[in-house]
Amino acid sequence: MKKLFGNTTGLKANQIRRLENLYRRRIAPSLLISYELTRDICHLSHEIRRQIGLLITRRGKIAFVIVGDHKSIVIPSIEDYRAASGRLKGLRCIHTHLQNEPLTNDDLTDLSLLRLDMMAAIMTAEDGRPQHVHAAHILPKRSERKPYQMLPPLHPRHLNIDCLSLIQALETELGRVTSGREANSFKERALLISISSNSRQQAHQSLAELKQLAISSGLDIAGAMTQQRSKGDSKFLIGRGKLQDLAIMALQEGATLMIFDQELNPSQIRSITDQIDLKVIDRTQLILDIFAQRARTREGKLQVELAQLKYLLPRLVAKNTAMSRLTGGIGGRGPGETKLEINRRRVRDRIATLEKALSEVRKHRKQQRAQRQKKGLPVISIIGYTNAGKSTLLNTLTKSRVLVESRLFATLDPSSRRLKFPKDIEVIITDTVGFIKDLPKDLMVAFRATLEELESADLLLHIIDISNPQYVKQIKAVDRILSDLRLRHTASIRVLNKMDLVTPETNEKLSRKLGATTISAKDSSTLMPLIEKMETIIEPLISR
Repeated sequence: MKKLFGNTTGLKANQIRRLENLYRRRIAPSLLISYELTRDICHLSHEIRRQIGLLITRRGKIAFVIVGDHKSIVIPSIEDYRAASGRLKGLRCIHTHLQNEPLTNDDLTDLSLLRLDMMAAIMTAEDGRPQHVHAAHILPKRSERKPYQMLPPLHPRHLNIDCLSLIQALETELGRVTSGREANSFKERALLISISSNSRQQAHQSLAELKQLAISSGLDIAGAMTQQRSKGDSKFLIGRGKLQDLAIMALQEGATLMIFDQELNPSQIRSITDQIDLKVIDRTQLILDIFAQRARTREGKLQVELAQLKYLLPRLVAKNTAMSRLTGGIGGRGPGETKLEINRRRVRDRIATLEKALSEVRKHRKQQRAQRQKKGLPVISIIGYTNAGKSTLLNTLTKSRVLVESRLFATLDPSSRRLKFPKDIEVIITDTVGFIKDLPKDLMVAFRATLEELESADLLLHIIDISNPQYVKQIKAVDRILSDLRLRHTASIRVLNKMDLVTPETNEKLSRKLGATTISAKDSSTLMPLIEKMETIIEPLISR
């Protein structure tokens, strides 16, 4: 077992031995640290002119001895001391300060991010004697002021602060704060974060959609935070101070997961998870997770697994904490729920296998399309933003029972039904997976077999939820995806759904402005104008 952490270069053999001997020392549970140990590490710290840190368990055992430089220490990985939701780490950090300063911002940041029981700094005098000890702990409840409590300076001979009882009382209060939320829920709790250079209103609107995605994935929302930045931090995306606030909010709110609205690159995920003991995913991974939950057919499962593996491939790093936390649960569904520290060669082999299987799927779909074309049945595809009401419209038009839920991506596997118009014209009508802004590229590629169905469509019904305040942006997002799929020239009808949720004046105004037909997909009596419009476009195709 490694005994010393940090740089011991330049130290004498007897100094290293004295540092290693610190592991044998024990501290009474009521003491923050014993006077004798305080005196000894101060003398040794003064002698080597470097800070010395100890990480101490609640039983008074020294778990880590850290050698820093003149100004700081670097706490090593303590991931083996995994903290449960609403709990502290079970370790307190005591270290020397050589410049007679109290706890620094870095000290308090480590206290917060690592969920330490306590953080303490021992002032070391010029002759190596210990002076006052400054200590702090996290506050169990949200506060408008600082999220931690600074204790009054302690004399090195008066360090019996009933340490264990204090820490247990803090955890009891944390448990009381979070237990009410967890009593009736087995769901993971998520913090939502958006870092945006857009206006505050746009950032909040995007965060609202992320919240809907999280709820659709089966999460409880513990809280949300936005930060306006002209440019995201290259290392953490979010500022380090905000990351500290999030760590404390997660502890106080019982959160187990952080979801960023922006895509995180592999180095950012590693940097954040090295700093904070939480699972971290981004919007792309959340969407992939939802698709993994909803896939029912073999084809759907193949497509989702391919998208997930392509997303994860650059993020697979041996022994990386970010990946080791994503084993099952939100953000970890899909590729067998296995450990993700698998090597890249195996992932690439699996990707090749999936791509071959999906190539067969595309070939089979092509044959199906050819058979439909032989029968001369026109194809109508229902498209639109997720949760716009596509499946509801299919059910009402064809009197079928495709799954309908008021949540994002309720439909993943496409459904096709026959529809007979009043003029005895028969068509195939297909419900497709919903679109969303910034649809992950890997998902677009993986779902090519499904999206190719749109290429053979004779008519597209673009369903728009006019009760959604973001309907204009949703229209643009769908149009952008249609453009990417080279489908802008396919005949289409804009259909304004949920007319019953807005005023008649709004319906009329938007119908004129967008050249669209208004309906309520749940009410068959409102669909006749749409049916007549579809017939008008489809009838010439039959007579050709």
